[in-house]
Amino acid sequence: MDFILDRNKAQINAIGCKNTSNKKLAVFDWLCDLPETQKDTDFVEVQFKNTRKGYYLNSTKILLEKGDMVAVEASPGHDIGEVTLVGRLVLTQMKKNGVSPETIEVRRVYRKAKQSDMERYYEAKAKEHQTMIKARQIAESMNLNMKIGDVEYLGDGNKAIFYYIADERVDFRQLIKVFVDTFHIRVEMRQIGARQEAGRIGAIGPCGRELCCASWMSTFASVSTSSARHQDVSTNPQRLAGQCTKLKCCMNFEIDTYMDLLKEFPSKDITLETKDAVYYHFKTDLFKGLMTYSSAKQMAANLVTLPVEKVKEIIEMNKNGIKPDSLETEKKEQNVTPQNDYQNVVGQDSLTRFDKSKKKKKRHKHRNNH
Repeated sequence: MDFILDRNKAQINAIGCKNTSNKKLAVFDWLCDLPETQKDTDFVEVQFKNTRKGYYLNSTKILLEKGDMVAVEASPGHDIGEVTLVGRLVLTQMKKNGVSPETIEVRRVYRKAKQSDMERYYEAKAKEHQTMIKARQIAESMNLNMKIGDVEYLGDGNKAIFYYIADERVDFRQLIKVFVDTFHIRVEMRQIGARQEAGRIGAIGPCGRELCCASWMSTFASVSTSSARHQDVSTNPQRLAGQCTKLKCCMNFEIDTYMDLLKEFPSKDITLETKDAVYYHFKTDLFKGLMTYSSAKQMAANLVTLPVEKVKEIIEMNKNGIKPDSLETEKKEQNVTPQNDYQNVVGQDSLTRFDKSKKKKKRHKHRNNH
């Protein structure tokens, strides 16, 4: 890797630091300014179509940089991919993804891709879309309950990976024979889930950012509706579902924080008893430390919002057989209009705030006094 001196910042910058920042599952090489870290390992990270990555041994000590197209060992033949990471961070990524040279078959980097390699590579890639359409038609004609989501040709064009989605076990032995006879290639069937398919396709999530499964997530943990309940998120399926129609992965990101906060709150099943009525839990604001109670169990009626400390105090009074007169004091305190934690500097969110006000000009009739 070549290094240049940035005189404005008085530091050495690697030319290849920004080559792969726009690729899916791209890793920012924060060690690219340190030349000595680039030779810590002979393994390199190579990325193929969409989110498929692999780690290959540069046994011949070829000088590789990020962004180089290389020919790597495949089974059978060879494949063409792009080098996305070199140096010390490759070992970190291998450990993160559970890849160990002792437990996997180590494959090698053959060479930098030559012009003839790239011509065969582009020729194979040009056939992927038509192959996918034809494969879907064949699977549908055989009444198989599966969806061909994507097709990826290897760099030499002798083998293709068919990515499919199926809710149940599918016997595709006959399908493979038809694919071999139709496309005259070696066929590999690889099942993926809805989340993996969304990551391969890529999209913008409801948060306005690129999908996590397409930008940085490589492993997917199960998501349950209990995560939504603990975070007081509406159980509306349209709000909980992501682009893949499954529960949003981000529901698991903050669940541990919510569970820690819930330990400071009393159980939602405990009622507050007063001389006037019995109050049932209605909702909880974890971050403000407030709990709202209703005098009706199944609906919002006479809502009273109390700090969690006051709720614990009333619960302790009830355990000792003491019932307060009412919760009206606390109710009056909570009825005070809350102050916003922010200031609206946009102009009250008016969509027409920049429009020029159209004032009707009054026509003055000039009366001629004769």
